[in-house]
Amino acid sequence: MKTVLCYGDSNTYGYEPTTCGRYPKDKRWVGILQRKLGEDYDVISEGLNGRTTAFDREGRAWKNGLYPLTAIMGSHVPLDYIIFMLGTNDCEMGLSLDHPVWGMEQVLKQAEANIAEMQDYKAKIILVVPPAMGDKYEESHSMNVLTFEMVQNTRSLAKPYKELAEKYNCIFLDASSLEVTDYDSEHLSLKGHEELADLLLEKILGE
Repeated sequence: MKTVLCYGDSNTYGYEPTTCGRYPKDKRWVGILQRKLGEDYDVISEGLNGRTTAFDREGRAWKNGLYPLTAIMGSHVPLDYIIFMLGTNDCEMGLSLDHPVWGMEQVLKQAEANIAEMQDYKAKIILVVPPAMGDKYEESHSMNVLTFEMVQNTRSLAKPYKELAEKYNCIFLDASSLEVTDYDSEHLSLKGHEELADLLLEKILGE
């Protein structure tokens, strides 16, 4: 059996913004990917609402994605794939585009260094550009907390993330154009979850 670790934020958790709850397991991209890959794969969800790449959030340092990464990896080895989809929350914190890119690089460095100590083969890393803020953000429930610069940063991650993927020999996937809900213009819609699962399925089976 091959193990796929999915490490991300609320879009990996499956956050459903209209209820502040969670999409059903079989409607989240992680659950859909598990179903489509079948019993020869174990797809593990490690999504946390508000998780950043490598930055503390005020009063919630535990949402820093770098801190628990090694322990989470270690609890699921051996790993065949690690899917990283982070960066949205860094942009929403008002940080410049340099911050999520720097943070994502720290995540990749740590993953690469620690996986070598945990198992005798290299896990394949899939670096996913998270969904960008939708065009209707000014009309959405996120309008009071988002600025134009924050939104633009979510739409500008593809190029630097692709460069990181090339630098660290990762599989690259640009999911920035996937459908998000009109409600908050941020979280994946049900269609977006299905689309992301299909894109990842193609990447994994194409290896």
